[in-house]
Amino acid sequence: MTLDWTPLDKELSLWKAEALKLPLWWRDDDAIEPTEPLHRLSDLSAILGLPVHLAVIPAAATSELAEFLQSQPQMIPVVHGWQHRNLAAEGQKKCEFPEDRPIDQALLEMETGLSKLQELLGPSLQPIFVPPWNRLAPQFLPWMAGIGYHAISTFTPRKSSRASGALEQINTHLDPIDWKGSRSLVAPEKLIHQVAEQLRARRVGEADNQEPYGILTHHLVHDESIWDFTEALLTRLLQGPGTVWRFETRTH
Repeated sequence: MTLDWTPLDKELSLWKAEALKLPLWWRDDDAIEPTEPLHRLSDLSAILGLPVHLAVIPAAATSELAEFLQSQPQMIPVVHGWQHRNLAAEGQKKCEFPEDRPIDQALLEMETGLSKLQELLGPSLQPIFVPPWNRLAPQFLPWMAGIGYHAISTFTPRKSSRASGALEQINTHLDPIDWKGSRSLVAPEKLIHQVAEQLRARRVGEADNQEPYGILTHHLVHDESIWDFTEALLTRLLQGPGTVWRFETRTH
């Protein structure tokens, strides 16, 4: 794949001239069990030297996944909902934790998911909650630190470093998959311009550069163009201002 990276390269040169650093992280969703794509994801993470925060679906996670992750320290598991089941009302956007769900029921599933993965995966699990489809009714946020979560991760730039109280907000910002169209790679020139504009906004103070810049992938549905672009983009960012960021459990 031959791409014109000029818009991003120009922006990265400005970051270099101003000696700026970009905290960079990688989140990949929907892990359940070891698969060929998961092995490929792990290998790419190791080659790049960039950890993957792997969003694992608790209700379906297998012991085989736990065994695989034991030998993959660059894979950092986090909690991806409970069953990854759409419970939104008809006509609404997909969501496992919509506003019409009883709080006690929703929190029980979140807590059960955290407990199951802590038991299955051990201390490698980080207490980040990744809601399926990146959606979660805000009424649940004030309760989540109390059941053991330290952070929540969705999509698009955060409005605040805290989602609620002690609960951190650590989002993702670029998804290379054309979900509503081809389900292959978004037009790469569009993605390159998008990254360049997102970095420009951070450089000039229009966006929060304290928030790690997050690349969101879904290994199970990648085709070659998605794999190739993801590797090329991450390589470029890491060779420029990108500094590796990984979540570490905080003490409230």
